[in-house]
Amino acid sequence: MQQFEDIQKQTVKALDKILGKPFKVLDDGFVRVIDYLGSDNAIVQAARVSYGKGTKKISADRELIRYLLRHRHTSPFEMCEIKLHVRVPMDCWRQWIRHRTANVNEYSTRYSIAIDAAQNTKPDEWRFQSKGNRQGSDGFLEEKTGKMLSNKEEKLHNLARDIYNERLELGVAREQARKDLPLATYTEAYWKMDLSNLFHFLELRMEKHSQKEIREYATIIGNKIVAKWCPMAWEAFQDYHMNSITFSKVELEILKNMATGKTKEATQVAEQNNWLLQKDGKLKKILERIEFEEKCQQMGIAIPWF
Repeated sequence: MQQFEDIQKQTVKALDKILGKPFKVLDDGFVRVIDYLGSDNAIVQAARVSYGKGTKKISADRELIRYLLRHRHTSPFEMCEIKLHVRVPMDCWRQWIRHRTANVNEYSTRYSIAIDAAQNTKPDEWRFQSKGNRQGSDGFLEEKTGKMLSNKEEKLHNLARDIYNERLELGVAREQARKDLPLATYTEAYWKMDLSNLFHFLELRMEKHSQKEIREYATIIGNKIVAKWCPMAWEAFQDYHMNSITFSKVELEILKNMATGKTKEATQVAEQNNWLLQKDGKLKKILERIEFEEKCQQMGIAIPWF
């Protein structure tokens, strides 16, 4: 008869200490852990299921987790799940909910009265539209202009809320009364996701080019929650995803030529891939080339076409 080892629920003391406690984000948002399943131990347990109990050495567990993440073996990380309660502005939530690999239940303004809070922008937080990134920002407006914008923002929020409340008092259905509320209005949701998909979320939303507001939420989730929940997996994620550099076939070909002193050949490869097209005597903004140049700059490597 098959013998089974005793099973005990895996708990993480560091995460249990913050269970239910909110981490403040933005001016009135928060993130808090409601429940979780699994830990670093669950990852290695799942990976070793085909050949028994395995080792209890922490060093061996760490080595295995790093191997799994390095080689993108995602299934063992799916054995860990976490449920968060978040309060987030609706415009930020629009981006958040694009990650469709989660289980979500959101506060309903059709059933309940909308949360009486909206995300406000401080005078020194108004950002310019980026000239090189159509969906991003770059730099800040002067504080004098920002103060004017913040004052108008406050008036707009108050007006929208007054009109919303007036509609409710007159008996207008909540589902219709809400239609002119600003996207800055806060919403709340329970958000449950496995660790593999959470890492994908964090890789995109902690990245420096992501919108600042959602980046603040992602940074809290990563540094304050996941780091306590699965520290070995978090360390590997930082090493292999957030703080690593990958190269395409074209980039490797250029680097190989550069490493052997063949700068002319390296430049020819760039030209063959339309990286060095010019406009008005200057290199055109080819995103792939610019990203490669940033990688080289990060490693202190001189680029031959400069």
